[in-house]
Amino acid sequence: MDKPWKISRGPIAATELDVEKANAINVLLMRPVGVLPAKAGDPVLPFAVGLFNELRPLLKPDAGVTTLRRATAAYVHCRRYYFASAQPDSMRHSLDGEPVEPLSSEDRLVAQKRFLSLKQTTGKTDAPEQTAPVLAPLLSKSEQIRAALLGKKGTPPASHLEPK
Repeated sequence: MDKPWKISRGPIAATELDVEKANAINVLLMRPVGVLPAKAGDPVLPFAVGLFNELRPLLKPDAGVTTLRRATAAYVHCRRYYFASAQPDSMRHSLDGEPVEPLSSEDRLVAQKRFLSLKQTTGKTDAPEQTAPVLAPLLSKSEQIRAALLGKKGTPPASHLEPK
């Protein structure tokens, strides 16, 4: 696997889990950004290089940079993001979701390898990922974000919900 794929699968549709991860980012920002999917079925768009530096000024005053970094990492290190980035016609996108430049063949090859590694690890094909369970409204905002970032692992253990 030393060459990037030559056949495109077209736009890669976001799943509910992808949207939850995108929402975990948007909830930390003063406004939602167009590069993230708003609903299942929206395309997963690879970020422009340096996009995180454009997200930082949009951070809400009560949100931390580390939380934003973790939420962004959870989104960009998922299988479907790598799959979208590995496509031969994949483009990098600005904050507003506008295409800026094509991904280099080196970046596409890295994304392809990571996608195949994750696919093999999880033992899944290109089937949609399962959605995470809905969280009880008793969780604080930071606990909701943390649980959303856990993704497939589900909600935190009940011991985390009990007062100390």
